[in-house]
Amino acid sequence: MPQTTSLQSPGIHRAGANTQQSPAGIATASFWVEPLVENNDDGGLNAMRCVLEPGVMTRWHTHPHGQILYVLSGVGLAERFGGSAEELRAGDCISFAPNERHRHGATAESTFSYISIQAAQDGSVATWIEE
Repeated sequence: MPQTTSLQSPGIHRAGANTQQSPAGIATASFWVEPLVENNDDGGLNAMRCVLEPGVMTRWHTHPHGQILYVLSGVGLAERFGGSAEELRAGDCISFAPNERHRHGATAESTFSYISIQAAQDGSVATWIEE
């Protein structure tokens, strides 16, 4: 079985080697997730590549140590709770503060692909908030 690279045992991650559907219920529809680095120790970094079809938006969520999104392709939206949606395009990078409630996804007209980086706390990298 293909393995995801960990920071403890660096290696080459082959593109597409571990692509899977997102967990049910975290977005308006499932999307593709490719874990790149997994480390669920406290403070351990995790990175993944996500690809969302047009119109797919995540539910509101937080990350215990914050999150960085680097946009690879397409056009997306990011919204901080209480704020307005910001458009994101290839090459853009946005960060969210620890425990900042936010959501992100693809615009209705475009797919949206990004690298997501976040650190774990108590074995978790995200808290999903009920709709």
